[in-house]
Amino acid sequence: MQEQLNEQDTPTADPADRQAGQGKAEFSRLKRFMISLPIFIILLGILVIASTNTRIQVDNDPRGQIFGTLTSDTAVTFDTDDPLPQEGTYKVRESRYVMDAVQPSTGEVQHINVLVREPVGAGTGLPGMVFMHGAGYGTCDNSFGDVAASMSSAGFVTAVLDKPVWSTTDLTRDYPGSAAIYDQVIDHIRSMEQVDATKVGVYATSESTWITPFLLETDHDVAFQVLLSPMVFNPRHALAYLAGQNFALAGANEGYQAIVRRALSLDLDMFGLHNVDIRTRVPVAYSIPTYVAYGSKDVMTAQVQGFKEILALAHEAGNWNVTLRSYPVANHVLRLGDEAEAGTPFADDYVRDTLAWAVGTSRGLTQTSEPLAGTPLYQSIAVPLDLHARPALTIYGTIVIVLLVVTLLVALVIAIIALVRHVRYRIMHQGHALGFQYRFGRSLMMLSVITLACLALFLGGLGEVVMAVVYLAWGSAPPEDAGMMYWSWPVIQVVCVFVVWEWARVFTGMIEVASMRGLLGWPLKRDAIRAIVSGKEPVVASTRLGRVLFWSTTVAMLLVLLSFSFWGLFLF
Repeated sequence: MQEQLNEQDTPTADPADRQAGQGKAEFSRLKRFMISLPIFIILLGILVIASTNTRIQVDNDPRGQIFGTLTSDTAVTFDTDDPLPQEGTYKVRESRYVMDAVQPSTGEVQHINVLVREPVGAGTGLPGMVFMHGAGYGTCDNSFGDVAASMSSAGFVTAVLDKPVWSTTDLTRDYPGSAAIYDQVIDHIRSMEQVDATKVGVYATSESTWITPFLLETDHDVAFQVLLSPMVFNPRHALAYLAGQNFALAGANEGYQAIVRRALSLDLDMFGLHNVDIRTRVPVAYSIPTYVAYGSKDVMTAQVQGFKEILALAHEAGNWNVTLRSYPVANHVLRLGDEAEAGTPFADDYVRDTLAWAVGTSRGLTQTSEPLAGTPLYQSIAVPLDLHARPALTIYGTIVIVLLVVTLLVALVIAIIALVRHVRYRIMHQGHALGFQYRFGRSLMMLSVITLACLALFLGGLGEVVMAVVYLAWGSAPPEDAGMMYWSWPVIQVVCVFVVWEWARVFTGMIEVASMRGLLGWPLKRDAIRAIVSGKEPVVASTRLGRVLFWSTTVAMLLVLLSFSFWGLFLF
């Protein structure tokens, strides 16, 4: 037993004894400070340089853009004396069928339910409308029920289908494949006996406006389109705008806002994610009669730049039939209030105006109401169109994050093993299980706890920002007090500087021990180095487990700081 203690669990060495044995004196406080200072400067400099070189400059100007409308009256009228069908004109009959939706790129099959609504007694030659889902996993039963029923009661044959998703996720959606499935439903509506095949249009909302360009590029017979809160710009730019505006509205610290710019500058093609830079701004996407609807509380779309882009592309395609309606108080899906709550109604007159436009347009009538009406469009910041994929940033960030995750897992496993061994040694009264020397164990524990606390605070602050953005998207008001979303960032910055200083002191302590062992002279003493590596003359710990725990944890904690620098925490 005594041999085991001597070999593995040597008590903390007395510096005076080592001084006597090696003939080297301990460092004075001034000397420790003079050695710690350059180490601190080097460590902090590396972290600051990493933050500086990963910084993404974005110009948010011009701010506060406004696009005026011609009248506040959103009613849509046409040049006709004949009464036009409106909501409630016909009773509605429902039927459904199941289609095998084959994903073109993979051959995967999804069994999709399609709910068809028909106006009873409306005759033949009817217009049709196919509804296209926004974000999420909507089905034919929980999506568009109110507006589809209203449109069918005004004389349209409508179709709502389960969203084509196959095995994709929000990051890997197959937009061209989805367009092909929506087009199959369009063809089904066209084939119905009571439908005029030349009068079938689409109703697209939010994310599905990234699908309509693919649809209209392949199907040139779509008659018209209703675009509810169209995203217009590709996902990289649209999401960067969404996050930048909403982070600011939520009161998040500028540091958290900068994280989004870094994340959306990654080259996701390296990971097989090809949607972020899809081509959405193509003239054919707006080459048919288009009805655009926005809500003034929509915090997800760049309305001013978006509608200007729609007009420019439509005119380039030779289409001048573009109608805009903007509604006060309405959110991203034109609802009054929180979208997450069931039964939240549409904005006043939105359904009436949309039905009137669709009925008149499908009949080829001339619109007499103003094309641009409702609340003037407002946009707080510019769309960051200069964001682009940065391969070098992606490679560096990936290496840092992967190494961080791996080293944290390794350190956790070793820490668990060390804890079990420590408890067993204490129970069996076998002395020190790890044999840390010169207070390195205490320093490691303190720095690890503080660093992990900063990591938890960072993730907590970021999580709170994300939840605030989600609530804003659902129509909630911005929080009155930003709280942790704001103060956590500067707190982490200050604490991290302290942590870097403490790491510099730890490394200084190691230099001091090496000096006491006579290792700083030249040439290096092989026997002394061999004694340290083997544990006969330990520096940080007398046991192999203690040394492995120290270095694995040290590397993991330093990588936490390096990951912080990647996200910009060392920009002061």
